[in-house]
Amino acid sequence: MNFNKLIGRVKAILLTPKTEWPIIAGETATTVGLYTGYILLLAAVPAICQFLKLGVFGYSLPFLGTMHVGMGWALGAAIQSYVASLVGVFIVALIVNALAPTFGGQKDSVQALKVVAYAYTAGWVAGIGMLLPALGMLFVIAGIVYGVYLLYLGLPPLMKCPQEKATAYAVVTIVTAIVVSIVLSAVLGSVLGTRGALGMSGFGLHHGDNDVSFDGDSAGGKLAQWAQGMEQAGKQLEAAQKSGAAQNTTNAVGNMVASAVSGGSKVEALTPERIKGFLPETLGGLKRVEASAERNGALGMQVAEAKARYADDSGGRSLNLEITDMGSAKGLMALASWANVEVDRQTQTGYEKTYRQGGNMIHEQWDSLSKHGEYGAVVGERFAVKIESDGADVAALKAALGGVDLAGLAALKDEGVKAN
Repeated sequence: MNFNKLIGRVKAILLTPKTEWPIIAGETATTVGLYTGYILLLAAVPAICQFLKLGVFGYSLPFLGTMHVGMGWALGAAIQSYVASLVGVFIVALIVNALAPTFGGQKDSVQALKVVAYAYTAGWVAGIGMLLPALGMLFVIAGIVYGVYLLYLGLPPLMKCPQEKATAYAVVTIVTAIVVSIVLSAVLGSVLGTRGALGMSGFGLHHGDNDVSFDGDSAGGKLAQWAQGMEQAGKQLEAAQKSGAAQNTTNAVGNMVASAVSGGSKVEALTPERIKGFLPETLGGLKRVEASAERNGALGMQVAEAKARYADDSGGRSLNLEITDMGSAKGLMALASWANVEVDRQTQTGYEKTYRQGGNMIHEQWDSLSKHGEYGAVVGERFAVKIESDGADVAALKAALGGVDLAGLAALKDEGVKAN
């Protein structure tokens, strides 16, 4: 997999689409190649950003503060979005191909997949806007609108339709894409539920003669390891298709999705009893008064979560502790780590920061109006630990985090990890 070529294609289709579409039209491609070399990578961008926004950074709501959802729910939402993109592109391409004669074009399934996938590029890349404060949503909307323009430019050279019919062709395609998206979201939501314990890891590169190579411990090197798993999954899918056995193909598609979201490995999350053992009896001078733990799974992937509340005898002071083993979804946090994702936002009533410290990702937040504070860390690129309270300042929360065995959690980062 040539990462340099991938980046070059993204830049060209976004910056010089009028000259890039004819080049794309003349390229030889396959469905598997388009998925493994482009679609699986780009479609993961908004899903990863969605997970980080929902589960890590949270949404700032006027007068209410920042809203967070549980890690399990955030992972389920991210994988639902990702799978919907992977399936949706294929379905929309089928419809684009079927409609070609209606608009004076020529049917070609691979060309149809090309035009849909590359037109979606703007929307996928714009998914980064979810991490941006204030104007982030405008960035996402602009990406979607630009994607419509890309589709309009791409239909004539790829589907051989007359230019005067490209507008109508594009409009019908967009309406189709919206309907497909709504249907897929409903179906996948009912299957995965809001507690889908899923995730995905970072992108990667293959170390080949004509590819870019990086040091093993660098961001590029980490990405390369992911790509190798994706490449192997793609070969398995291709072999399954040639075998003609429907069940083999179904299993191969499942393996490909699993490889895409987990970075080429399976992770058995800690058992509820094991993760619950990391909830200390006392925290910040307060006694533990409530504790619970659970492990959830879907599509062969798991996440485990332990929660506890600490309070004094009068109930006047309290702390909430949450420890999450992201299981296969640890790749999401690994990607955020490799990409050096950081946030530094000030408001009239407080602040929010996400940064790297001592090898861990740290997130802290304070709102003076509600007196609500949060302080947490992601250790071993797998375990998310968060302490929150109404009344305790960030300094107190930081001190309380020292009572959690973070080193013990980090030591378990490779426990239960198995190659796909």
